[in-house]
Amino acid sequence: MPRYVDGFVIPVPKRKLAAYRRMARIGGKVWKDHGALAYMECVGDDLKGPCSLPFPKLAKTKPDETVVFSFIVYKSRKDRNRVNAQVMKDPRLLPLMNPQAMPFDMKRMAYGGFKAMVDC
Repeated sequence: MPRYVDGFVIPVPKRKLAAYRRMARIGGKVWKDHGALAYMECVGDDLKGPCSLPFPKLAKTKPDETVVFSFIVYKSRKDRNRVNAQVMKDPRLLPLMNPQAMPFDMKRMAYGGFKAMVDC
């Protein structure tokens, strides 16, 4: 059965990267504790993309922002739904769920679920 991935592209103010990292470390532990196979949070480093649409342009970042690319890997879409249902009830995430306390604008986050097409 092919794996399933939730993917995110998030513009994050550079001055809030430390707060984002703290939040992501908690999130990673929670998702993995509930069965996610992998949890990655990656901050932009080489984003110029001479032959393609650069992530900053895609994410419409402001000069003081960078792009965070994140993904969570699951056994299947069904398992992703089970894991996410448990994660949303986990009390460790409650302090992080306040939209005013988020280190980024949630309305600008891109998110989607993806079927693995190639899994090496």
